[in-house]
Amino acid sequence: MASGVSTKFMSSAFLLSPAQCRAARGLLAWSQTELASAAGVGRATLADFERGAREPIGNNLRAIRRALEDAGVKFVEEGLGGVVLLPPP
Repeated sequence: MASGVSTKFMSSAFLLSPAQCRAARGLLAWSQTELASAAGVGRATLADFERGAREPIGNNLRAIRRALEDAGVKFVEEGLGGVVLLPPP
């Protein structure tokens, strides 16, 4: 891909790439263990996804994204995609 952004594991339904997941976790200053716990998925599942080794099953991918969104992360799906941390209400 010319942009240098891999979409190998970017689901069209959920638009969560490994890079977006790592960036969102970084914005929250969460460890993989903390995100895995918040999402109710195994840490190995999250680690494998973040390094691009495999895509989680749909319900795990939705749970990861939901946990990040519940913590204040907004996913930007336009252009190359990205993440932002919304201020607390």
